[in-house]
Amino acid sequence: MTASTSKLSEFASKTGYRARLPDEQGHIGYSDTENATWRALMQRQLAIIEGRVCQQYLDGLERLALPEERIPQLAEVDRVLLAATGWQTAQVPALIPFDTFFDLLANRRFPVATFIRTPEEMDYLKEPDIFHEIFGHCPMLTDPSFAEFTATYGRLGLAASPKERVYLARLYWLTVEFGLVDTPAGRRIYGGGIISSPRETLHALSDTPEHLPFDPVEAMRTPYRIDILQPLYYVLDDLTTLHDLARQDIMGLAHRAMALGLHEPRFAPAPRDGKASA
Repeated sequence: MTASTSKLSEFASKTGYRARLPDEQGHIGYSDTENATWRALMQRQLAIIEGRVCQQYLDGLERLALPEERIPQLAEVDRVLLAATGWQTAQVPALIPFDTFFDLLANRRFPVATFIRTPEEMDYLKEPDIFHEIFGHCPMLTDPSFAEFTATYGRLGLAASPKERVYLARLYWLTVEFGLVDTPAGRRIYGGGIISSPRETLHALSDTPEHLPFDPVEAMRTPYRIDILQPLYYVLDDLTTLHDLARQDIMGLAHRAMALGLHEPRFAPAPRDGKASA
């Protein structure tokens, strides 16, 4: 399930960005400025992630062969993902409702907003753009363990209550978005929210934040804010931990987390609109 073209044409993100619409052949024509922004982001982040991301991400990045000079077309990405793990992208306007998000993941469709940030917002954007989604997340979707966990997460979210979804959201945030993993080569990044951010990439592996062994119940009890560098990261022993977790009773773990309650936040209170934390 993906948004129709008519829906997309009506939708602007909360930060003012508008999704770019494909032509009749499914091709999106990006401007020279937009392609230059992609090129600058790619060049900067490729240099920063060297020696800091896990091998599975690097393998996926190599398979995707993302162009550096222009924003890739979603069909180019889809061909690789389908062959690797049966996933595809889904064109969406920006932030989407929980129901749509979980439905897409359950059907192995990863939502990708079809706009890119402006040169004035190179370092941080409140809503995910095409660079975050494609560069940050899609390489990991070529890994079977990661891909299976993400699809399982979508199926669980579809059936979950609103309160359960809030706990599941914390699990997603602290794995898919901001997860670390120990490897024979050392501690590495696999979370797309880190990989697409230059500041977060350097911060996550520094001595500044706290690093704790991954525990799904503890992760679901951990509040977070979207607009700050993360004060805490959970570290997997191995990416196969996600494969094993996909076969556990995740909703049972969520109920245990709900019974135990939330940990004290490791950050200052969120803005008054309450939309920057969970």
